[in-house]
Amino acid sequence: MEYLSKTDPQTAYFASGCFWGTQYHFNKAHGVISTEVGYMGGEMEHPSYPEVKTGTTGHVETVKVVFDPQETTYEQLVRLYYETHDFSQEGGQGPDIGSQYRSVIFYLNEEQKIIAENYIRILKEMGHKVATALEPATTFWREQEEYHHHYYEKNGDSPYCHIYRKLF
Repeated sequence: MEYLSKTDPQTAYFASGCFWGTQYHFNKAHGVISTEVGYMGGEMEHPSYPEVKTGTTGHVETVKVVFDPQETTYEQLVRLYYETHDFSQEGGQGPDIGSQYRSVIFYLNEEQKIIAENYIRILKEMGHKVATALEPATTFWREQEEYHHHYYEKNGDSPYCHIYRKLF
């Protein structure tokens, strides 16, 4: 597990369906230094997009978010995460169906886990069903095809499955 300094850049890993939409929203967030798309959660080493897309690798499309803790907090990123996808949907996101598109927060340490658990509790208290899984972070495998990185920015489009809605 990783120690979180209050001044050094920190990392968070979020999966909420197609990584294009997830990356789009985190790229716009104040305090985010960088984002990358890739895969986490499966056993296969160096998975490719075609392999993960089959739903048989155990990997989930994931976004690595590097942020400045003096400009934003992990808690603010968790809020954004929940405000930009349908966390109640099991087994996918919108029309993207399969285990590779499920809602998962991959935590790096106990602090991140506690914050994520707290937001699941808050959402349930608000009457929401929460399908988001919490799993310890494992190896992040960066997507090798540049086509997938910053997809919406490159194509001048906006996400169809990840629409912002204020919850908190």
